[in-house]
Amino acid sequence: MSDDEMPLGVGRPPQGRRQFTMKLLWIGIWLAFMSAPVTDVVSGAHTVTTRVLGGAGLLVFVVVYLVLVFRHTSKALARPRVLWTIAFLAVLALALVVMLGTPWLVLFVYVAVSVGATLPMRIAAWLIPAVTAVMVVTGLIAGHAREIITALVFPALLGGFAMTGVRQMVVTTIELREARATVAQLAANEERLRLARDLHDLLGHSLSLIALKSELAGRMLPGQPERAAEQVADIERVSRQALTDVRGAVSGYRRPTLPGELAGARTALAAAGITADVPAEVPDDLTDGIPEKQEEVLAWGLREAVTNVVRHSGAHRCTVVLTSHQTLGGPVLELAVADDGRGAAGTRRGNGLTGIAERLATVDGTLATGPAAGGPGRGFALTLRVPAGSALGSGE
Repeated sequence: MSDDEMPLGVGRPPQGRRQFTMKLLWIGIWLAFMSAPVTDVVSGAHTVTTRVLGGAGLLVFVVVYLVLVFRHTSKALARPRVLWTIAFLAVLALALVVMLGTPWLVLFVYVAVSVGATLPMRIAAWLIPAVTAVMVVTGLIAGHAREIITALVFPALLGGFAMTGVRQMVVTTIELREARATVAQLAANEERLRLARDLHDLLGHSLSLIALKSELAGRMLPGQPERAAEQVADIERVSRQALTDVRGAVSGYRRPTLPGELAGARTALAAAGITADVPAEVPDDLTDGIPEKQEEVLAWGLREAVTNVVRHSGAHRCTVVLTSHQTLGGPVLELAVADDGRGAAGTRRGNGLTGIAERLATVDGTLATGPAAGGPGRGFALTLRVPAGSALGSGE
């Protein structure tokens, strides 16, 4: 399971108070195994001074442990800082065990877990057994019960090496997120290059010709006004043709079609490693009935929705459904885009969704957004509805 399927945002800083709390609880739930030291502190088996020092030491240990693991699973810390922090936890655990006895040996399990969660495998592979060995030697030297020491060896080794797997998952998901962002950026750059190339092909010759004829007309004035007028007329003709060509090109960029955007959606999603459940073409019963303006609005909405899925959702699957419905107000065309990513972080609409809503308003359409079918926090669904006009049948 990657972080795309987790509400905790593995490998990224928490987004919002709810995610912060959930992530802290996920890490802090393992502190339940601290029951032995806590019971020892409150049991009254030690002097007041020892209990106060033990309680303070336990509190410091827990805080440092949580900060280290919590921060590192969001954003990797500098290696020297991690090593010094782990060394501090180990020394503190050793001091508490020597001072307070057998129940405190469990702290070494948390030291091993910290090693696995924060250090690469090549270091953790020998440091986790080393921490476990220190725990065993400390327990034997202090004369603690061998049964307790033996019972803690397996959790220390298992917990430490299990966390190396979690750490690798964090690293992998971060790399995957960066790769997806790179794919999206490359696609945008390719589109800019295509636009620049097309404009160059359209205007390069025309502008060169305009510059040449302008220079000729300047040379012919004032001695040859008739020939200069001919050059000016040519300049006007070439300019008008260039303007017509540019308008045609820009119209092609600014007026997307549903078939073209469906094909583009499949390509973009596949490039980002997202399974695309997208129709190969516009359904036959809709092909001849979509008014041009409504089709343009839906095509823009589809492009923006797919772009958001690729760049922000962290999804594994994206589904696009295009249907028509008969309502009391007439036939309605509906475009639904849903993903299984992390869902929206808040209720405020970004620029992309605002732009879609503004375009829909020009054709009396509506926009609905919310969690996908999996429930709150499980994906995001976007639905556009536009009046289809009398050309469409009743649909579904």
